[in-house]
Amino acid sequence: MEIIRELPDVDLFYSRAGEEVIRMYGHDPKSLHKDGHVYRDRAASSPPVGLFYRGDYHTLVVAPATSNTVAKMVLGLSDTLVTNVYAQAGKCRVPSIVLACDAVSEVDTPAPDRMVRLWPRAIDLAHTETLRGFEATTVVESATALHETLTKRLEHVNADHG
Repeated sequence: MEIIRELPDVDLFYSRAGEEVIRMYGHDPKSLHKDGHVYRDRAASSPPVGLFYRGDYHTLVVAPATSNTVAKMVLGLSDTLVTNVYAQAGKCRVPSIVLACDAVSEVDTPAPDRMVRLWPRAIDLAHTETLRGFEATTVVESATALHETLTKRLEHVNADHG
């Protein structure tokens, strides 16, 4: 949430599950960022993907990416707004940064009311590892790594356009 609030111009794409989780953590999905648009997974054809065709975006960030989303990305499935946006970003050669939830063998993660220790399954770790090899995709393992990677990406974009 802090990273989103730092950025000047961000559009948010929510899966149905993502919108539910944001609410469980006490946030209003519509008010996370005062600028930009909010797109929800409510249409079968994912109309917002057309924004990638127009060249509106220089970077896609998928954060957090659940094991389900990562598996779909790896298998080339694009049946949700998030996986469809990822597929179209790749087809338009827009670099993606993915914060994979299941990237390390043991992790402490915040639940709405406490910290929880998780041990991702071997299949989830394997999918994350496979995603690391995808073109124009950078997989990160933490919010800190996401912030660092996104900062470097924005410096690169600003140097190219400045």
